[in-house]
Amino acid sequence: MKVNENCVGCGQCAAFCRFGAIEIRGKASFTPACIECRACAAYCPVKAIEA
Repeated sequence: MKVNENCVGCGQCAAFCRFGAIEIRGKASFTPACIECRACAAYCPVKAIEA
């Protein structure tokens, strides 16, 4: 999973991640806990998450 330049750091994706695999530090980033389920992408209001 990748975060593109559209990310505004709102945290929507992290709030819906069941694995706690997203950190927000100005911009979202994935931790090794990510299993690439892609659930977070559905909640991103700016479509910043790519597979």
